[in-house]
Amino acid sequence: MVEPQVGGSYARLRDLARWAEDIGLDAFARSDHFLDQERSAPATDAMTTYGGLAETTSAIQLVVLVTPLTFRHPAVIAKTATTLDEMSGGRFALGVGTGWMQSEHDAFGLGLPPLGERFDRLYETLAYLRAAFGSDQGFSGDYYRLDPIDVLPHPANLPIIVGGGGPKKTPTYAGRFADEYNMFVADAETLRRRLDVMRTAAAEAGRSPGAVKVSFAGPAVVAPDEASYRSMLEARGALRDQSADEYEAFLAERNVLHGTPDRAAASIATLEQLGVSRYYVQEYRDLAEVDTDSLATTFDMLRS
Repeated sequence: MVEPQVGGSYARLRDLARWAEDIGLDAFARSDHFLDQERSAPATDAMTTYGGLAETTSAIQLVVLVTPLTFRHPAVIAKTATTLDEMSGGRFALGVGTGWMQSEHDAFGLGLPPLGERFDRLYETLAYLRAAFGSDQGFSGDYYRLDPIDVLPHPANLPIIVGGGGPKKTPTYAGRFADEYNMFVADAETLRRRLDVMRTAAAEAGRSPGAVKVSFAGPAVVAPDEASYRSMLEARGALRDQSADEYEAFLAERNVLHGTPDRAAASIATLEQLGVSRYYVQEYRDLAEVDTDSLATTFDMLRS
């Protein structure tokens, strides 16, 4: 997963997506932000760039993690997503969230409602999208309305991802509406609580709890041997004002993929036991600084 709001051109994004496909990755994901916190960088629009990537890749899934509902009306999200679904041959996956970064909303003159209202709008957005993607029954809520029409084109394969770290409403909405529930790396107890909420909500909505894929997003701190791994811990820990041991404890607690290949394999096994079936390796840096050789080595170690 890359974060183009930190910096990077479309050309570099395209090259990274092609590289990810060439080395056999299942998915290529990017964020949807206009700013990097307080800093303005040449951030590209997520939905527009996926139109280009749909044409320049042929097999890899294209995932937006996640588009804030505050950026676009559900009608625009629905039509854009179904168009990308058609352009990509069913390879686009739509992640939706409440939006959170105050600075980007202020800078671009976008409203950021209170959190409670954003969650109400998220619920309605998801219900609207389900109606637009799969029925002609329409939808009517407090914020959004869709007439009972047959919305075309019908998606060939358009998963909805609900992403976020909330303890109750996010997993509840994921269970009710989503094909995938995504969260940032979390400790085992937090993950279990959220999955219990998600599965209960799925069952109450008449869905199979097992139908909702669970995914993590986070770094991968993996090295071929203990000496290299220790050096990596020291360097990355220093960025957080932590010792190598403190940083490693943080990684272990949050179920981040870490260690030598054998230890990373154990991390993957733990995540699978907890119910996580996909891990988006996050690269929070300017796209020009993404080291594909190093990343390819990381993925090779994770596959071994």
